[in-house]
Amino acid sequence: MPVTRLKTAQRPGHQVGQRAAHETSERVAALLDQIRAGGEEAVTAMAAEFDGWDGPIVVSPSEIAAASNELSETAKDDIRIAHRHISEFAKIQKDSIREVQVELAPGLLAGQRLVPVETAGCYVPAGRFAHVASALMSVTTSSVAGVETVVAASPARPDRNGVHPAILFAADLAGADVILGLGGVQAIGALANGLFSGRPADIIVGPGNALVAEAKRQLFGQVGIDVIAGPTESMIVADETANPQTVAVDLVSQAEHGADSPVWLATTSAELANEVARLVPLYAEALPEPARDSAIAAWRDHGEIVVTGDREEAAVVCDDYAPEHLQVMAEDLDWWKRRLRNYGSLFLGEETTVTFGDKSAGPNHTLPTGRAARYSGGLNVLRFLKQLTWQQMTPEAAAAQAPIAARISRLEGMEGHARAADIRASDIGAQQT
Repeated sequence: MPVTRLKTAQRPGHQVGQRAAHETSERVAALLDQIRAGGEEAVTAMAAEFDGWDGPIVVSPSEIAAASNELSETAKDDIRIAHRHISEFAKIQKDSIREVQVELAPGLLAGQRLVPVETAGCYVPAGRFAHVASALMSVTTSSVAGVETVVAASPARPDRNGVHPAILFAADLAGADVILGLGGVQAIGALANGLFSGRPADIIVGPGNALVAEAKRQLFGQVGIDVIAGPTESMIVADETANPQTVAVDLVSQAEHGADSPVWLATTSAELANEVARLVPLYAEALPEPARDSAIAAWRDHGEIVVTGDREEAAVVCDDYAPEHLQVMAEDLDWWKRRLRNYGSLFLGEETTVTFGDKSAGPNHTLPTGRAARYSGGLNVLRFLKQLTWQQMTPEAAAAQAPIAARISRLEGMEGHARAADIRASDIGAQQT
């Protein structure tokens, strides 16, 4: 049976005109230039202009304590549980790679060290939603990696009297050394240049809007980054055993991220496809605002349903889309886990909704979008660890390596390299006479 498309749409990136992208790039470049030239004064002015915030930028310990008092014990307990899961998973990731030393040939030692970056900048968005889980994901993971200084930044707004209290509680719990009340490009510029903290970031991580993503892209090289994130994506692959109501609810739950957030269904069941197509608009309409408008627009403009003849065809479709989130609601979950290869994070079984991964399950939710899952994974503890190699040789090992390296160097036309090898051989020969 050929692949058929019950509902088609363009992906968000296909609809972004070159002019709009160019205007975003120019705007971000101008703001970053202002930050380089004006430093903390320029950033403070931007916070007032864009977020209406004219209070302190650096959050004080007393403000953090006050934020904790604003939260219910249930909310704090929930954040603590999510933090524990994220921390334990990050520790397991860290333990999966180790420092090594090996003797590759007599007297030729080589090895690997694991060295954390010195300073991490963690951006936590808080526009339409207060992304508490993002604070946990980035700050916890960098802390577990052993980063010396973790600087978190999240928008301070007058209607909240500063940074959202739940974000403050989560970032502090996760190990942030400094918390800045900054959002947008001004936050990314401040993190990169060490403003208000005195510690320029070696790497900046965390999701954000198009301006934040563009700022990270432009600063890449000066700093490391995790991903250049586009709109949130979610895909479900399902067979005839899946519950269409569950499928529809989960698609709508991810569509509420924003009007540009695509949600896709690949299924081997035409009956399921038709029922999901009927239910999704109904469930989107039932959401409260502002989620309602976002979900309706996301499904209308970016939702897709693909019907395949068998599960192998469905897997091919999934790997081609390479979605940020991929849910499997089908029989033989082990087959799907072995077969699928292009995704940011995989959610196996109807019990395992993306919501769990987004908020509290443990694996990181900062994931590649825009088909970047074909070549990259999501944020993880190893992103904060430099895997540094070293080598050391005895005189005898150097003598053995010298003619090999010299011949390869001359084959490449690099005489200087060859002579650096030759002198080792001649030094060893002189010592032995």
